[in-house]
Amino acid sequence: LFVRAYKPTVYVLFLLFQILGAVILGFGIWILADKTSFIAVLQMSSPSLKTGAYILIGVGALTMLMGFLGCLGAVNEIRCLLGLYFTCLMIILLAQVAAALVIYFQKEMLKVELSNIVEDLIVNYDPLNEDERRNLQEAWDYVQTQIACCGWTGAKDWEKNEILANKSYTEYPCSCSNRSKDLEKGIGFCNLDDPVNVTVTYTDWPVHEQGCMDGVEEWLKDNLGVILGVCTGVAVIELLGMILSISLCKNIHSEDYTKVPKS
Repeated sequence: LFVRAYKPTVYVLFLLFQILGAVILGFGIWILADKTSFIAVLQMSSPSLKTGAYILIGVGALTMLMGFLGCLGAVNEIRCLLGLYFTCLMIILLAQVAAALVIYFQKEMLKVELSNIVEDLIVNYDPLNEDERRNLQEAWDYVQTQIACCGWTGAKDWEKNEILANKSYTEYPCSCSNRSKDLEKGIGFCNLDDPVNVTVTYTDWPVHEQGCMDGVEEWLKDNLGVILGVCTGVAVIELLGMILSISLCKNIHSEDYTKVPKS
């Protein structure tokens, strides 16, 4: 009776797990496929992010599979499937908590690693590149355009670029520009309209003053509530699934074959 009474709840909950698994799976695939955002800069430069994307794909596929097996176990009152579902769900939840703790305690190291990645990209930026770094450069141009920023800590970072240095800084990154006509080009370098005879520095460029590091941190702060809300919602759904599966498992009574008459 307990199992039959909670069947509608079971269907809804396991449907949520199917959706949750599909979202996690899609997010992992998006990280690998995206070529025009800040994620592209990270995943093309950091092997750890690629590994994380594959883990997300695996977790998403496992969540969908476990949702199906859990629903099958609940509908047909199969204890072993419910027990398997509970165990896998607990492992996934613990893995998520462990990943969150690693990110929290290693955030400074991750920030330094990210800074090194972006600085190397800026120093070696070349509009004439035709190799795999071209996609990475275009992704970084997209980031600077969308966030309205320049460099990682500021426009001064671009003074380290050898091409700009060789041209005495009479050119600047188009994606950094605060002028619409430069943003139409979007990639590569733009020329100063009226190069002066004196020494030109980055302060003479018509570019955004804010560095992308500040822009990314500001975006994270603005969306922190949404991120935490989503993570909390996922954890609550997983906990509910664990509680429901263990409750169903306890209330499913195995057949007592000792009472079956012998032939």
